Amino acid sequence: MDTIEYFIDNSSHIADLTIQHLILIGIAIILALIIWVSVGVAIRNKDKTANTILSIGSLFMSIPSVALYGILVTIPFFGLRTRSAVFGLILYSMIPIVRNVYTALNEVDPSIIEAAKGMGMSEKQILKEIQLPLALPVIFAGVRVALVMMVGIATLAVFIGEQNLGQLIQQGISRTRNDMVITGAIMVSIIAIGVDLLIGYLKKKIVSPGLLFNENQEGR
Repeated sequence: MDTIEYFIDNSSHIADLTIQHLILIGIAIILALIIWVSVGVAIRNKDKTANTILSIGSLFMSIPSVALYGILVTIPFFGLRTRSAVFGLILYSMIPIVRNVYTALNEVDPSIIEAAKGMGMSEKQILKEIQLPLALPVIFAGVRVALVMMVGIATLAVFIGEQNLGQLIQQGISRTRNDMVITGAIMVSIIAIGVDLLIGYLKKKIVSPGLLFNENQEGR
C-alpha cells in the first residue's frame, strides 16, 4: 500500500524521471547503432582486426559500471552527467552489437555471395542487398540485448549526477524507503520489458517472414 500511495502522490516526478531515463537510452542506442554497426560491417572480412576489437569490447564489459563512470567523469570532455552517461552506455553496447553484426555477416552462405558476384554485383551491392537483409535477425538480437542492458546500467548514472529512475532507487536505499526502491525497480523493469517487446515488434515488421520462419525452425 505504501508503494501505491507513493506512486500516486509522486506520479508527476516519477513521469519526469521516466522520460529522462528514456531520453538517455534513446540517445545512447542511436549513437551506438551508428558507431557499432559501422564497425561490425567494416571488420566483416578482417578476422584479426575483429578479434582485437571484440577483445577490447570484452574488456569494457568486464569493468563495473560505477567504476567506468568514475573514470569517464575525470576526462575533461565528458565530466559529470549526460556525456559520461551516454558514452558509458555506448561502450557497454559494443560487444552485443559488433559481435552480432560481424557474426551474422560472416554466416551468410558463401554460395549465395558467389552467385551474386557471378551476376556482376559489386561488393557494396552484395552487402546492401544480400548480406545485411540476411543478417537482420541476428543483428536485431544484438540490439535487443544492448537495449535491455542499457535500461539497467542507466540507473547507475545517478552516481555521476544524471537524473533518471535510478534516483528513486538510490535515494530509497539511502533513506531506507522501500516504497521508493520498489517504485524505481518496477518502472525500470517495465521499460526493459517494453523495449524488449518493441524490438520484437520491429523485427517482425522489418525482417523477411521467411528468415523469421527459418529462425524459429532452428530454435526448436
